[in-house]
Amino acid sequence: MKIVFFGTPEFAVASLQALVEHGFEVVAVVTSTDKFGGRGGKTLLESPVKKYASSQGIPVLQPDNLKSPEFLNQLESYHADVQFVVAFRMLPVVVWDMPKLGTFNLHGSLLPKYRGAAPINWAIINGEKETGVTTFKLKHAIDTGDIALQATMPISEEDNAGTVHDKMMVLGANLIVQTAKALQNNTLTFTPQSDAKSCPAPKLFHDNTKIDFNNLASEVYNFIRGLSPYPAAWTNFEGSEVKILKSKVVYEAAMDVMPGEIDITKKHFKIACADYWLEILELKPEGKRQMNVQDFLNGRQS
Repeated sequence: MKIVFFGTPEFAVASLQALVEHGFEVVAVVTSTDKFGGRGGKTLLESPVKKYASSQGIPVLQPDNLKSPEFLNQLESYHADVQFVVAFRMLPVVVWDMPKLGTFNLHGSLLPKYRGAAPINWAIINGEKETGVTTFKLKHAIDTGDIALQATMPISEEDNAGTVHDKMMVLGANLIVQTAKALQNNTLTFTPQSDAKSCPAPKLFHDNTKIDFNNLASEVYNFIRGLSPYPAAWTNFEGSEVKILKSKVVYEAAMDVMPGEIDITKKHFKIACADYWLEILELKPEGKRQMNVQDFLNGRQS
C-alpha cells in the first residue's frame, strides 16, 4: 500500500515516523515551502516534517499552489493508494480525491465535537474532562467526513493546551498506524458524523483570546490553560498587555469588588472574577520574557 503523507509541524512528524517505523511504504511527503526566519530573518527554515522525511530518503514536495498542473502531475506519478493528512492546510478536491482508497485526516478531537482549527484549545476552555483523536475520510465540508477510528484521552485539571498537544501527538500517531493497518487488511468500517452533536472550534485571534473577568473564576482558569502556552490569554495591566500563562483559583469570595479588580502585593497578584479570586502564577509582560509571578513582582518593585 503506497502512502503519500501531508503535514508540516512537529505534531505531524510523530505520525509520519510511526508509519515509517511500522514498515509502511511512504512514497512521498507534501509539506510547506521553506521560509526565512531566525535572528534577522536570514535563515532558511525547513518544516519538521521535511527534515524527518529527508533523513529517511523520502521524496519531499513543497508546492506553493496545490492546484498547479506541475504539482498534480508529480503527485499522481507516485500512484498512491491512500493519503494521510496531519496538521496541513486545506486540500482541494482534485488532491484528496486522487487515491483509490481516499484521503484520511487526523483531527485532534472526538468528532463531531470541536470541528475547526483549534480543537485542543476549545476542549480545555470549555472544561471538557476528555478529548481524543479521530481519523476520518475527507469530503467537501471541513471535518465532516465519515469517521474511521477514534481514541480517547483524559484532560486533567492541571493540563494545558501544551501538555494535551504533546500527549495527543503520540495518541494520534498510534491511530494513524491503526487506520493504515485496517485499510491494508480491508477491515476498516466507517461511521457517519452527526451534525446534531457537533460543536465548533474556531480559529484563535487576538480579539477572542482576551480574558473576560466577568466570568466565573473556574471558567477564567480554563480559558487561561486552554490558551497556554500558545497563543496565550491576555489582559491589560498598567497600560500594556500581559499574557497570562498559569493561574489558580483562590476560593475566597471576591466581595465588594468589581470583576477585573486587582489585588497586588510584593507576594501575590490576584484578579477578581465574578465569584472568586484568580491568582496569577506565570505571565509574560509585553516585550519581556515569560516569568513566574514572583520574578515579575520583584522586578516591579525595583
